[in-house]
Amino acid sequence: MNVNNNLNSAIVSGQLGLSRASDNISQHTNNIASLSVASRSSQSPQEFLANAVTTQLNAIKQTLPQAASGSITTELVGLSVNSINAQASTKVIDTANGTIGTILDILA
Repeated sequence: MNVNNNLNSAIVSGQLGLSRASDNISQHTNNIASLSVASRSSQSPQEFLANAVTTQLNAIKQTLPQAASGSITTELVGLSVNSINAQASTKVIDTANGTIGTILDILA
């Protein structure tokens, strides 16, 4: 068993996961920003509330959020999931680095 290759694999895997999570966080943040800009219109308060109620009712009808729907809820859930993915990838990298340190201590 080649420990060196396994540790390299863990570090590369962690870095790849962290990179993907970061890219997805950026995408969801951009989507939220565009939804916020789109929602600010010259509607009267009554029209705004009516549209908000209609939007919420349509969201309730769906059992699972659709990725293509572009709802704020979907984007916030995506942010949360990718934040957890980034934390998990960071732990993978930390564990691999700790393992390398332990191996160096044993060999020294």
